[in-house]
Amino acid sequence: MEIGGLFTALLFGAIIGGLGRLVIPGRQHVSLLATILVGIVAALLGTAAATVLGVANTPGIDWIELALQVGLAGVGVTLLANRSRQKLHR
Repeated sequence: MEIGGLFTALLFGAIIGGLGRLVIPGRQHVSLLATILVGIVAALLGTAAATVLGVANTPGIDWIELALQVGLAGVGVTLLANRSRQKLHR
């Protein structure tokens, strides 16, 4: 992977992860690095799901693919936040 591709993945992961945090109500105690990593994974899984559903390549903005990515990021952030909350209460 080239440095430009890595930078793009980090930037896109931060955006998707941040949007995923925005769709979850309340405050999440998840680090910025974890949010970016969740965003990168959610972007990859969302693109794969959109490809399977046949909506990955549409004219204009791929709103369904973006919704899948943000939704998956929200799930990932929620899982991490719940995991860290459980560790605090032990």
